[in-house]
Amino acid sequence: MYDLTGFQRDLLYVIAGEEEPHGLAIKEELERYYETEVHHGRLYPNLDTLVEKGLVEKGERDRRTNFYRLTGRGHREIEARREWEAQYLPGLTAE
Repeated sequence: MYDLTGFQRDLLYVIAGEEEPHGLAIKEELERYYETEVHHGRLYPNLDTLVEKGLVEKGERDRRTNFYRLTGRGHREIEARREWEAQYLPGLTAE
C-alpha cells in the first residue's frame, strides 16, 4: 500500500466499508468526507488503478453501473496498514 496515494487509500477504505458500492456511491461518500466535489476524471482513473494493482475487483451490476469490492489482497493491505499505523498511534487498534 506504500505506493498508493492518499486518495487511493481513501478509496480502498470506502469500498471496504460498503457492500459492493457503485462509483457514484463512492464519489458521494468521499465528497462528504472531503467536503468538496470529487470529479469523475479523478475518481474513475484511480479506481482503475486499484483494479490493475489487484486490490479491487470491478463487476457489472447492469449495463450502466459497475460495482467495486476489495480483493483478498486489498483486505490484507488495509490490515497491514492499520497494524503499521498502530505502532505510531497509541490507542489505535487494528481490528
